[in-house]
Amino acid sequence: MGFTSAWAITAHTDDVMAGLRARVLPLIERHRRLPEVRRAWLAWCADPLPDHRDWDELWGVPEKGQAIGSFLRLTSEAPLDYLHCSHDPHSSDDPHSSDDPHSSDDPRSSQDGSAGCSDDTEVHLYDLWETSAEEVRPYLGFYRKDYAVSALFHAIGPERAALLPGWCGDFALTAEEVRRSLPAVERALGLTPLERVAAEERIWLDAGPDDEPVLDGPLRCWREAAEAGLGLLGAHVHLY
Repeated sequence: MGFTSAWAITAHTDDVMAGLRARVLPLIERHRRLPEVRRAWLAWCADPLPDHRDWDELWGVPEKGQAIGSFLRLTSEAPLDYLHCSHDPHSSDDPHSSDDPHSSDDPRSSQDGSAGCSDDTEVHLYDLWETSAEEVRPYLGFYRKDYAVSALFHAIGPERAALLPGWCGDFALTAEEVRRSLPAVERALGLTPLERVAAEERIWLDAGPDDEPVLDGPLRCWREAAEAGLGLLGAHVHLY
C-alpha cells in the first residue's frame, strides 16, 4: 500500500491571499514551533546527510539511521493536510501509516496529528490550485510514495533551504513578500552549472518526462509572481 504527495506552488492576488493567510499561517507556525520539529531541523543543519545512494547501508547504523529518519519526517510532515480531506486518516492507505521496514524512523509517522481532516468550508486546496492566477503557471509536483520537498532539501542542503520563506515547502506570501524574498530564493535555488550537476545527483525523484524539475519550478514561480505582482501559496500535502 502507499500514498501520493503533492507540493503545489500557486499564485493569487492579495485579496485571495488575505483570507488564505488567516487559515494557513497559524497551521504552519504551530507545526514549526513543535519541539521535535525544531530539534530535527537543528540536527540536520548541524550534520547534513550523506548522498542518498548510501542510505541503504546506513539504515543499519543506529545513529545514521535515526538521522535519516529524522530528516525525512522533518521534510514530509504536512500540517496543511488539515485543509483538505482527500483521504481517510484511519485507512490502510493512510500516508502516516508505515509500510517501510524501518517503521520507527518512517517519515510518514505524524507527530502532530496533522493528517486529520478539516471541517473548514472556506478553504479547499483543490479549488485554490484550479483557480490560481493565470499569469503564473503553477508548480505541481505529484509523487507516488515520495516527497518533492524532501528531495529538494537534500539536494540543496540546509544553508540554502534556510533561505526559503515559510517552513519546509509551506508558505502564504503577499505580493510584497514575494518581491522582497526573491533575492533570497535566487540565492537558494539559482545554481551555477556545476552546482546544478551536483544537486541533480542528489535528487532521487522518479520524475516523468513532462514533470517540471523540482530544481526549476519553485524559482520560476517566484520570478513570475514577483513580475506579475502576485502572492504565492506553497502547500505540501498528502493527496491519498
